[in-house]
Amino acid sequence: MHTLRVYRRCLGAHLRATLEYQADFWILVVAAVLTQGAGLLLIATIFARVPRIHGWGVWEVVLIFGMMVLAQGASELLAEGTWGLAGLINRGELDRMLLRPYPCLLQVCSSRVGMNAFGNLTVGGGLLGTALAHLDVAWTPGRVALAAVLLPSALLIKVSLTVVANSTSFWLRGAINTFAAGLDQLGELTKYPLSIYSVGLQAVLATALPFAFIGFFPVSAFLGHGRLAWVGLLTPVVAAWCVLLAVAVFRRGLRRYESAGN
Repeated sequence: MHTLRVYRRCLGAHLRATLEYQADFWILVVAAVLTQGAGLLLIATIFARVPRIHGWGVWEVVLIFGMMVLAQGASELLAEGTWGLAGLINRGELDRMLLRPYPCLLQVCSSRVGMNAFGNLTVGGGLLGTALAHLDVAWTPGRVALAAVLLPSALLIKVSLTVVANSTSFWLRGAINTFAAGLDQLGELTKYPLSIYSVGLQAVLATALPFAFIGFFPVSAFLGHGRLAWVGLLTPVVAAWCVLLAVAVFRRGLRRYESAGN
């Protein structure tokens, strides 16, 4: 509890620092809204011509899209600092973090707050609410409990995958981790139903890089949609695996850290 309390206070301090630059903050919030709006425009354009895609209707796809946007916002809020890990390693600035009596991974995660996180969280939450209002969902106690488990699990998967991707900086040793950015862009594919892609790509996004467990599989399980709906029930298990993987990869990389030298 003490560790989590320190983590929360670190995030709060960086959040207050971020809000000092109000113009930058609102510009990036609007930019996040416009960026996600472009994706929604694509969905609207497609469904203006066809009623369903591989059995998925427009509001079901919007629900998947909203889950991905919400998870992106959570990652930018809780683990944005990992995107600066390559620079910390390159400059040897992890030294001071290793000297503090506080987990290095949490220090890195809470070292920055993404300004566009609030735009994505607002858009993602709005899309979820709007999509659920248009879908015929029977809110039984079991379904409410299922949603209460699937949503935080999906967010945790996104945060963990962000940590894993950026932890490769310990091996790549560059000032900027383009590999992590590439993996993040690959995850953007899962803003849409997984079934529209080839079998090989589906396998990658469901196993090696389980981005599909952020939006597609949880929504499938929640709605009981498709023959693979049961796979979404594994989302909490995948979330636990991703957290363990993130911690293990970061610790393994930390053993390779040699400071900046001279």
